[in-house]
Amino acid sequence: MKTLSKTLFGGLKALERQLKRDEWATAKYTIILDENTFQHCLPLLISGVEALQEAEFVEVPAGEECKSLEVAAQVWQTLIDGGADRNHVLVNLGGGSVCDLGGFVAAGYMRGIRHINIPTTLLAMVDAAIGGKTAIDFGGIKNSIGHFYPASLTIIEPTFVATLPQTEVLNGKMEMVKTAAVTNPDLYAVLLANDSIPLNAIKETVRIKESIVKADPYDHDIRHILNFGHTFGHAIEVHAHLPHGIAVGIGMLAAMYLSVKKTGLESAIYHDYSMWLRRYVDIPHFTLHDIEPMLDLMHHDKKNAAASTQCVLLQALGAAMIDVEVSDNEVRDALLSITRQP
Repeated sequence: MKTLSKTLFGGLKALERQLKRDEWATAKYTIILDENTFQHCLPLLISGVEALQEAEFVEVPAGEECKSLEVAAQVWQTLIDGGADRNHVLVNLGGGSVCDLGGFVAAGYMRGIRHINIPTTLLAMVDAAIGGKTAIDFGGIKNSIGHFYPASLTIIEPTFVATLPQTEVLNGKMEMVKTAAVTNPDLYAVLLANDSIPLNAIKETVRIKESIVKADPYDHDIRHILNFGHTFGHAIEVHAHLPHGIAVGIGMLAAMYLSVKKTGLESAIYHDYSMWLRRYVDIPHFTLHDIEPMLDLMHHDKKNAAASTQCVLLQALGAAMIDVEVSDNEVRDALLSITRQP
């Protein structure tokens, strides 16, 4: 695995300074973006970073649709057609899907070229752009093919957060709440108490994730705590066609429900989170008919071992238990129960 990404909070000005350093002097660049970042973010990037003014760019579909082998092959072909060598650099300008795709493409091209993540959504800033996981979806399974391949640089440009619709801000805030729930009760309390997202809270979330990744870069042990809410969340995301962060937020509610039953979490924490979540999210009405295909998705989750479904549960805020085996009936109980009002 490469050295961990250097994360810079100075935005595009910091990127401009970095790309003037000797190690970038002879680099050529290709920017991967989607239709949204082409319109709203590319002009700011080009005007703010001189080294990228002659970069080529590749536009890919917005959202999860870009995370396919076919789209990756199209980007590889573009690099080959343009004569890109091992000194070429991919610049991933977009949300989590663009960062995932760009990192996957960079890892595979000529056995690995440098890439720079410039996340344009709050979700990507605190999740996909940090930690070196890159992936595409394959065989109907989310993130089923990928690499551990950190970006050389990750640039946090706060201006992009100010341009996001509230639904996208909430999508990212759910991932911040997840990170805080398993590591930092004080940050968790701040996030639930405030509608706004302070820059310091973003910095702290990134710092926490980077420290966990440094301790467990290949996701064998402690890094599993960052999967809190995700085993349920990925199934909810696919079945209910919800944004990733929102689905994880609902998945955390299901995981907290089981935590009360299995690992001793105080019921008040579950109920307080449930009340907070329902202020912002309409939780789908799950029936047994809905849950059966969701169980199938959960059985195929890459975090599982053998035939058992494994979840991250909480003993308390800041105290997570990883790889807790849950039965199909417990999953059914949790999903049916969170549909009801607390």
